[in-house]
Amino acid sequence: MTHWFHRNPLKATAPVTFNFYGVASSPAATKICNDLRSSRVRLLELFTDLSCNPEMMKNATDLYFSLLQGFIVSLDNSSQDCKLRYIQNFKWTDTLQGQVPSAQQDAVFELVSMGFNVALWYTKYASRLAGKEDITEDEAKDVHRSLKIAAGIFKHLKDSHIPKLITPVEKGRDLEARLIDSYIIQCQAEAQEVTIARAIELKHNPGLIAALAYETANFYQKADQMLSSLDPAYAIKWRKYLQLKACFYMAYSYCYHGQTLLASDKCGEAIRSLQESEKFFVKAEALCKEYGETKGPGTTAKPSGHLFFRKLGTLVKNTLEKCQRENGFIYFQKVPPEAPQLELKANYGLVEPIVFEFPALHAHWTPETLAAFDLTKRPKDDSAKPKPEEEVKPLKEPDIKPQKDSGCQIS
Repeated sequence: MTHWFHRNPLKATAPVTFNFYGVASSPAATKICNDLRSSRVRLLELFTDLSCNPEMMKNATDLYFSLLQGFIVSLDNSSQDCKLRYIQNFKWTDTLQGQVPSAQQDAVFELVSMGFNVALWYTKYASRLAGKEDITEDEAKDVHRSLKIAAGIFKHLKDSHIPKLITPVEKGRDLEARLIDSYIIQCQAEAQEVTIARAIELKHNPGLIAALAYETANFYQKADQMLSSLDPAYAIKWRKYLQLKACFYMAYSYCYHGQTLLASDKCGEAIRSLQESEKFFVKAEALCKEYGETKGPGTTAKPSGHLFFRKLGTLVKNTLEKCQRENGFIYFQKVPPEAPQLELKANYGLVEPIVFEFPALHAHWTPETLAAFDLTKRPKDDSAKPKPEEEVKPLKEPDIKPQKDSGCQIS
C-alpha cells in the first residue's frame, strides 16, 4: 500500500571552513579541522542525494558528530565545557521560517541543528520509499524503522542537548519544544500508518485495525494542537496535513469499528458507525483540497488523488452499503441517532521512538591534540563574524515525480 506524507524543507546552513590559522598549532589539530570541514560538506551533500541510504547516512553522521564532539565534551568526562565550544560561529535557517537564519557561536547549536536535519533526512527517505507503487515488505519495514529513528533523534535533541544551549531558543523556531514534539508525534503517527496498512493487508482483526487507526488519529490531532499557537503564516500548511490525516484515520477507525459491530450482529450500530466514517472521510476530502490550495513551506501535493485516499473512500462506501443491505434483509434494527463512542485501545502495533545517542568522541581527539589548539593566538579583530540577518542559500532538494497512481509530488 502506497503512502503519502507531508514534508517540510530541510534546514540550510552557511559554509564553515574550520580554518583556525595560528590556533591549530600542530599537524594533528590541523587534520581534525580539515576532517571536520570535509565531513560536514559530505554530510550536507548526502541530504539531497537520492542514492543515499540509511547506512551511508549513518557512516557520514558518525564521522562528523564524533569529530564535532571534540569541540563540546571534555576529554576527562568532567561537566566543564570544552575550551573550543565557542570558537566557531554557525548559521542555520528554519524549516518553516524561510531563509533568515539564526546564528550562534556555539558548537552545541551546530550539533542540534545538524542532528535535526539528519532526523528530517530519515523522514524524507521514508517518504520517498513509502510513495512507491509496489512497496515490498522489506521496504515497508525500512519506512517504519526510519520514522522511528527520526523520532528518536528528535527526542534525544530535545531531552539531552537543546537544554544545554546558552542562547534561549526563539519562539516558533525549529528547536522549540512545540515544534520538536510535533515532529516526534508525526513520525510516530506515520510509522503507525505502515502498521495499519500491514494489518489490513494481512486481514487482521477489524477491532485491532480500528483501535490502531483511532490511536493514530489522536496522534495527528495532538501534533496539530501543539502547532495551534504558532503564526499561521508559517504553520498553516503543515497543520492542514495533520488535520486531514486525523480525519482520515478517524474515518478508518469508524469503518473498521462498524465491521466489528456487524460481526457482533449489531447492524444498526454498524450503519451509524459507517455513517460517521463517511462524515469524517468527506471532511478529510475537504481538507485535502484546502491543503492543495494552501501556500507555505512543504510538499506540493493533491492528496485526494492519491491511491491511499481513494481506497478508503471505496471501502467506506462498500461497507456501508453492505450493512444497509444486511439490515434490510436480516436484522431490521434501528439506526441510533448518536455515533458510537470510540473508546479503543490498541494492545499491539503502537510505535515508540528508537533510542538515539550521538557517537563517542573520535579517536583523533587526544589531550595532546586538544592542547595544540592555542586560543591565545585567535585574531583580536572579530569584525569578520557573519551577520545573523544574512541570507543562507536553501538546499536544492530533488523533486520526486509522482507515481502514476499517487496524485502527489513528494519532496
